[in-house]
Amino acid sequence: MRVVIAEDDALLRQGLVLLLETEGFDVVAAVGDAEEFLAVVAEDRPDVAVLDVRMPPGFRHEGLRAAVAARRRHPGLPVLVLSSHVEDSYASELLADRGGAVGYLLKDRVGNVAEFLEALRRVARGGTAMDPEVVAQLMVRRRTDDPLNALTGREREVLALMAEGHDNAAIARLCAITGQAVSKHIGSIFTKLDLTPAATGHRRVLAVLAHLRG
Repeated sequence: MRVVIAEDDALLRQGLVLLLETEGFDVVAAVGDAEEFLAVVAEDRPDVAVLDVRMPPGFRHEGLRAAVAARRRHPGLPVLVLSSHVEDSYASELLADRGGAVGYLLKDRVGNVAEFLEALRRVARGGTAMDPEVVAQLMVRRRTDDPLNALTGREREVLALMAEGHDNAAIARLCAITGQAVSKHIGSIFTKLDLTPAATGHRRVLAVLAHLRG
């Protein structure tokens, strides 16, 4: 699997390169700013990209803007964004893209190597990988009249796990309920959020996130 890394911290960048190469990934480029990232993506067309949110020159949202731009130029490009904090700017635009293959993890999550690698592979396959803290904050930042308020506590729990990228079997295991119960909760969630039946699989998860970011 061919990977491009964009991270301005040289130590972390090299650490990611060594980790991924040890795990059998082919790191075709590792760059330090957003402009370089866009250039190598256009040239190398990687299978998945990993990039930091804050990069030179402003160290604000350059990475997120580059991720959005790369997805516009190369529709469907799998992108896993890493951040020290939950960034609102441009995040909604990235998450609202229903093309799938999007991940947003806090950097603390990279310390759990197995979890990070699983998230990267999931995104590369076209799935989603959302950090639980990111999901929690997106849910909190809602209007008082939002349909999300109609969800029960259990439905919110199921929705959060869906947004993180878990499938029905994993949700059943984590919630200690049956698969049939998970399906019923998901059906109720989509009814209350007025999401169409056509939103299935990973597109379904992104549709939920897009609705939450509304």
